Amino acid sequence: MWFKQLSFFRLDENFAIDTDKLADCLSARPFQRCSGLDWFSEGWVSPAGHLDSPLFSQRGYAMLSLRREDKVLPAGVIRDHLDSKISQIENQELRKVGRKEKLALKEQITDDLLPRAFTRSSRTTAYIDRQRGWLMVDSGTASKAESLVSQLREALPPFPAALPRTALSPHAAMTDWLASGEAPGGFELDAECELKDGSENGAVVRCTRIDLTAEEIRQHIATGKQVTRIGLIWRERIRFVLTDQLQLKRLQFLDVLQEEASQAGDDMASLFEATFLLMAEELGELVDELVAALGGLEDSQRAANVPTAMATASASTESNPDVPWD
Repeated sequence: MWFKQLSFFRLDENFAIDTDKLADCLSARPFQRCSGLDWFSEGWVSPAGHLDSPLFSQRGYAMLSLRREDKVLPAGVIRDHLDSKISQIENQELRKVGRKEKLALKEQITDDLLPRAFTRSSRTTAYIDRQRGWLMVDSGTASKAESLVSQLREALPPFPAALPRTALSPHAAMTDWLASGEAPGGFELDAECELKDGSENGAVVRCTRIDLTAEEIRQHIATGKQVTRIGLIWRERIRFVLTDQLQLKRLQFLDVLQEEASQAGDDMASLFEATFLLMAEELGELVDELVAALGGLEDSQRAANVPTAMATASASTESNPDVPWD
């Protein structure tokens, strides 16, 4: 349940979501195993084993999960089969196999092996925070997060979500924090950072388990290096590493949150719901404070521009959290 990484996207100010419609759209695109000559397959599955629907909606949040299956066919296996086939032809027909014929043989061998290849399965979970206007994705890999957004656009077009654009660039802000030896607001420096020289083929310095207020760290900044990653702790509740791509890596929900979640109930359903809501509230506040520390969003993405329909639905669900989104 607890997210391990976080990539987040801003929802368009004029975009309102009907959860029933979204659930139907996701149900129409279920995950199916790879078959035949398919290299991969993607589809929606329920966010947890005890759920039937691909969308879990509660108190203004909606969780969903995209499953992907990839065929595993190493290049070395194809090459071995190809070399064997070429050797067989050259020995039997006493001729050299040309380049075009090799390419055709490689394609034929790949098609023969693909249906019998092993598969590797992965899952990317996300949730929509309609109160704040965020799509939160449990991934620190840009391609995986973008793939989930693309699948949402196909399921419910246009699903306008974009990477956040802040007034201050993350690397500039992180460099300032490290130079001053202090992070803003509810954040405090942890014990890890990465600095890079801006020149081509510049040096990279990685520091772990070190006091980030030490003079040696500021010396690196004085020589022109900029921070690309920095370890932070938010309100003694969440530890993470912030990157210059505005991603949160190695999320760690600290003991106080773990204890709060564990006291929510004994059965799977109640524990899942309580943990999800607690995580969503905490991450929502963290992201809002992080964006504020970076000077806020650009005008086109500001929180004040969250659609009226969302604001109305938010007020409605305060009195009745089970009311569907409009």
